[in-house]
Amino acid sequence: MPQPTRLYLIRHGQSAGNAEGRFGGHGPTPLSELGQQQAEITAKTLASEGISAIYSSDLLRAVQTAEALAKLTDLPVHTTPAFRERHVGVLEGLTFDESKAAHPKDYYALVNRNINHVISNGESYRHLLRRATSKLIDVIRAHPSERVAIFSHTGAICYLTLYLLGAINRHTKQTPWLITSNCGINRFEIRSRSNIRVLALNDTRHLASITGNDSFAAR
Repeated sequence: MPQPTRLYLIRHGQSAGNAEGRFGGHGPTPLSELGQQQAEITAKTLASEGISAIYSSDLLRAVQTAEALAKLTDLPVHTTPAFRERHVGVLEGLTFDESKAAHPKDYYALVNRNINHVISNGESYRHLLRRATSKLIDVIRAHPSERVAIFSHTGAICYLTLYLLGAINRHTKQTPWLITSNCGINRFEIRSRSNIRVLALNDTRHLASITGNDSFAAR
């Protein structure tokens, strides 16, 4: 009987935008100094677990986080726009308060998890779900019985996790929000599409020495 595939969904380390409480979206914001420390500690944790393949959103903050693991394992980072955060259009770079004041319709649709609402000049959660899950299926098929790390973003990881849990479908209109902290790890064991085990959600134990009880920061 083949061994199950181990899947690790990891949020990037704290970005400069996170530190300022701004929506990152598709912006090129880099890791902050704290984010770089988080990435290095997370890399050591994952390297000890025998990761055999590394994928990442092609956005800078995710790539920088993935590269810390790549250096320790001598594995390439396969970057793709499919694992990007949701494109938040007119909200990109704004704080929550700025977004609420300037674009209330888009802001409230986002925070209420209206899955079909398309943000002005951006995309919907449904768009995010389709592109991210399509690529995830390809990755899992390409690495049977391996241990695969995917570096992404809190929104993308939320919807990938809901998909893996079977908690979202074409009729879904609103969803819960599954928080993944900076460099938090969601761990899954995949035996088949109908046999997926959740091993951990938002695991940040490895970061306790520098961040304590890390909490959610803006995209």
